[in-house]
Amino acid sequence: MKIAVTSQGKDLDSQVDPRFGRAAYIIIVDSETMNFEVLDNKENINALKGAGIQAASNISNKGAEVLLTGFCGPNAFKTLQAAGVKIANDASGTVRDAVKNFIDGKLVLADKANVEGHW
Repeated sequence: MKIAVTSQGKDLDSQVDPRFGRAAYIIIVDSETMNFEVLDNKENINALKGAGIQAASNISNKGAEVLLTGFCGPNAFKTLQAAGVKIANDASGTVRDAVKNFIDGKLVLADKANVEGHW
């Protein structure tokens, strides 16, 4: 399974970035091999609007099936749902920890956004 994780750095030992659309990086992890690809999200960090929608499009295009993040706003949430990407909010620790916690069933899939837009 391909799992997208918002990250403050470029490797599995980086801390999860609590922001989705404005995260510094998004790491796409293969949950079986732990191989990963880093997406630089800098074009969205300072976007006036639409950062979450663009980030959602980027991870969907990479084939991610699940997003692990801290907070996901309503527009990004709807875009991810439309693309068939499931969302687990409240991820924390390192990227590696977040993936392990998800695989172990410790992160619950969300049924709605957990912040207002432009967080």
